[in-house]
Amino acid sequence: MATTQFQDLAEARLPARPLHLAIGMFDGVHLGHRAVIDAAIQSARRSGGLAGVLTFWPHPSVLVRPDSPVPLVNDPGIKARLLAEAGMDFIITQRFTPGFAAIEAADFLPFLQKNLPALSAIYVGENWRYGHGRGGDIHSLVEDARARGLAVVSSQRINLNGEPISSTRIRACLAEGRLDEANALLGYSYFAEGIVASGKALGRAIGFPTLNISWDPGLRPCFGVYAVQVTGPKSAGRYPGVANYGLRPTVEQSTEPKLEVHLFGPCPFAGGDKIQVDWLRFIRPEMKFSSVEELTARIAEDRAQAEAFFKTGTTAK
Repeated sequence: MATTQFQDLAEARLPARPLHLAIGMFDGVHLGHRAVIDAAIQSARRSGGLAGVLTFWPHPSVLVRPDSPVPLVNDPGIKARLLAEAGMDFIITQRFTPGFAAIEAADFLPFLQKNLPALSAIYVGENWRYGHGRGGDIHSLVEDARARGLAVVSSQRINLNGEPISSTRIRACLAEGRLDEANALLGYSYFAEGIVASGKALGRAIGFPTLNISWDPGLRPCFGVYAVQVTGPKSAGRYPGVANYGLRPTVEQSTEPKLEVHLFGPCPFAGGDKIQVDWLRFIRPEMKFSSVEELTARIAEDRAQAEAFFKTGTTAK
């Protein structure tokens, strides 16, 4: 069954089957989120109902603190894709407007049932808050739901290495170059999607041709060099390589970071192709070199480290 997407609760038109609704921002669709999502899917399959997600755009922080909104791990399109791949039957991306934010906690469930008459059960994390001023919590949700004939399933937070898995923790890991930890928390490899664009061909001139990817994430990962794998429309294969993400201080004074990927073998991709770059290992932070020759020598070392990772799972010293 294909996943149906709606841009607002008021637009949701769903069959008259029991609806099992997971609610949350779900930024990153990480392992903690999967506990909530999988619970909704499993219950829906047992009951012959539909499993879906109610998520939000933009992040509430855009409304409550517009000068410093939360940078997001996933844009809405990638998040929807991950939710669909997880097995959701429908996705509702509710516009987080001042009007929606003003709904009081006591009015939230009536609002949901008005728009989703077949709503049967709600699935959230145990620390989820809702309603104006975050006035509702899991206790008030359970109490109100019971009175309205709805079930509530709350999932406990999942820990990794003794600390809770959270989107905040993942953002910090990506920003600090702790890619192994970020990928462990996500449950999949962090990735970038973008269109191959034309560049200045400097990489080709120094013996390391690159794919230049148009990519402008909400959350900028640590500037530096990574071992990566690339997939795209022209082949089902996965192509190993080494990527640089940053401002390229040795060759230009860019104000916007760029993502460049050098593949180890023949490159099947060309300008205009949409590709996915999976980030597998952080090799080093971005550096400024005294000359192009010094940069070229270091790129050769970076490539050797990335190749060692693909052969052994570790980077060469």
